[in-house]
Amino acid sequence: MSVLVYVEQVEGKFKKSVFEAVSYAKAIADQTGTNLTAVSIGQVEEGQLKELGQYGASKVLNVEAGELKNFVNQAYAAVIAEAAQKESAEVIVLSNSFSGKGLAPRVAVKLKAGLVDGAVELPKIDNGSFQVKKTAFSGKAFAVTELTSAVKVIALNPNAFGVKDTPVSVEVESFSPAVQSKDLAAVIKEIVRATDKVSLPDAEIVVSGGRGLKGPENWGMVEELAGLLGAATACSKPVSDADWRPHSEHVGQTGIAISPNLYIAIGISGAIQHLAGVSSSKVIVVINKDPEAPFFKVADYGIVGDAFEVVPQLIEALKKHQA
Repeated sequence: MSVLVYVEQVEGKFKKSVFEAVSYAKAIADQTGTNLTAVSIGQVEEGQLKELGQYGASKVLNVEAGELKNFVNQAYAAVIAEAAQKESAEVIVLSNSFSGKGLAPRVAVKLKAGLVDGAVELPKIDNGSFQVKKTAFSGKAFAVTELTSAVKVIALNPNAFGVKDTPVSVEVESFSPAVQSKDLAAVIKEIVRATDKVSLPDAEIVVSGGRGLKGPENWGMVEELAGLLGAATACSKPVSDADWRPHSEHVGQTGIAISPNLYIAIGISGAIQHLAGVSSSKVIVVINKDPEAPFFKVADYGIVGDAFEVVPQLIEALKKHQA
């Protein structure tokens, strides 16, 4: 019996969310007195794979099949399910990333497992009960789900669990699963990434702008503030609909759902659809000249003021602090 964690790679590298998932899975393995195995799919250097031992993985199953070099949802789910069966894993952990949201339910179906997506805490395991706290209603609430199935799949929200060093001796083992042709019906030919920007789903800090900025020509101060903070930039739906910013920056219920450590909203009123995608943020700072803006009701910190006066002062203060 063991715990299995899927470690998602991007161009041969692991992101912070992977180490969070491994740390989380290791904590579950410690709770249940079992071992942790990681499964990696794609071309990853052995040094990178062995780094997973720093966070508690005692074994890494390395899948390097050429047809699996790029992410294919159904095929990757089949590989993870086969790895879980090989290791007799009773708990499978994934990051609730963009690809993880597609993988987790598929893996659960293949293993006839119970599923919790959007997990934010370690399971509570007591007298045979296995309960996991997760986000619900598009991040507006929390729910505690009890899994009663023999096999359990958990998708962990990014930034919900800290990276923890629990070094163990790690063994890297080549794994060649039997991938069926039907699982490769769709093949990714090419992936083009915006490598010069911080990825929104992985960002720990996000600076976002809304219609209060009046036009795309005023986005320079948002980007400057984000640059000083090492943050990703985002926007509300009306902004992307007006083509002020690319749709890839739209956060909210119909855009990208995020859960950074810090979310700064500038000139965004806080419609319920927007809040649904950002309410999992650990700290929310709102800058808006309307004191009745709904966003202030959920903000941890709020500044009632004109963004064109407040943000430049904030930028100058950060420059002085960093100097």
